[in-house]
Amino acid sequence: MNSDERGAASLETVLLHLDRRRDADGAVHAPVHPSVPYGHPDTEALIAVFQQSRPGFTYARQTNPTNAALEAKVSLLEGARDSVVFATGMGAISATFFSLLAQGSHVVCSRHVFGNTSSLLRSFERFGVAVDFVDATSAGTVEAALRPATRLVFVETIANPGTEVADLEGIGALCRERGVLFVVDNSLTTPALVQPGRFGAGLVVNSLTKGFGGHGAAMGGAISDTGCHDWAHDPGVDPLYRTGDPAKFGLTQIRRKGVRDCGASLRAEDAHRLAVGAETLHLRVERASANALALARWLERRPEVASVRYPGLESHPQHERARRLFGNRFGQLLSFSFRPDHAFAPRLDRLRQVVLATHLWDARTLAIPVAHTIFAELGEVGRKAAGIDDGLIRLSIGLENPEDLIADFAQAFDAAAEALA
Repeated sequence: MNSDERGAASLETVLLHLDRRRDADGAVHAPVHPSVPYGHPDTEALIAVFQQSRPGFTYARQTNPTNAALEAKVSLLEGARDSVVFATGMGAISATFFSLLAQGSHVVCSRHVFGNTSSLLRSFERFGVAVDFVDATSAGTVEAALRPATRLVFVETIANPGTEVADLEGIGALCRERGVLFVVDNSLTTPALVQPGRFGAGLVVNSLTKGFGGHGAAMGGAISDTGCHDWAHDPGVDPLYRTGDPAKFGLTQIRRKGVRDCGASLRAEDAHRLAVGAETLHLRVERASANALALARWLERRPEVASVRYPGLESHPQHERARRLFGNRFGQLLSFSFRPDHAFAPRLDRLRQVVLATHLWDARTLAIPVAHTIFAELGEVGRKAAGIDDGLIRLSIGLENPEDLIADFAQAFDAAAEALA
């Protein structure tokens, strides 16, 4: 839906009313369609839907009406032409790589990416895909890694857990100049903070489990086509899918090969939960961002804390870039390191409101020591290269009252100090 179709209404308002305007009965939420098969009035109609010469549904592994309603919301928020949803965010990333890469392909990837994304690409190396991991905070390092065989550049907006902010502007301009597909994982910012398509990203990934859902109650992922990439001249598109509108080549191949062949299909029940959660995305992002900034500033003043990593802080290396990209909100991801002589466990164990758990963009604030949990498999050498020290704590900031949140950390730190004195 473009700005003309929205009229004068803001994105948030259009999002709230999108379902009822798509539903013939005016239901404010798209209904759940649990059916696996979809019948057709005659053979001609069945064939036409299979060959995509007319709209419709065939089998739930590829999509269903509930998923299609969610895809419309994701596309609206990302300012995209179209989207495809998956069972998880990693399902979306895996399907994209599986669909567009082949033996001999080359990928330039940020070295500051989710550990599972890095692990997945290293698995692709076993099948003849070359991968270079570079510092995506500089377009220059990306440019130096490009080769004639480079098929795509992959970055995250804000890295987990180090909070490095990728040079979306510079890398986007570089990829446009070279005709290389630019893929951006927007999960840690969401389109409520930034639409990567504005900077030339051809495909945008979202882990819908996180910001879109927002309550830790459903899993999902999405790939959105922004219209910035020239699929007609992309060597990764199979001749089988070069039919009809060239603008649809890429996403058609991802839907057919990625969803149909890999089977990472999103359940209709989860699609419904994620679609409802998306309605409050902007409000939750605003509250979580404000809470994160307040807590980050408080943590900077604590004697137990060696460093705080949050793009909203003036001390952050990419603070000015973050302001240009995100405005005055910087998301919910916050990391800090305890000083080496201050053990993290006695302090984390005394938190009363904060949950010790792994997840991001939950309604509740979550804390986890990353070196010993989600990055344990990386090994000591790998963690050191990634800037992850043993005392690094990742926080996913929630929607609590900010005064209660700060008070919880204060009592936990003070109680630990007294007990250990």
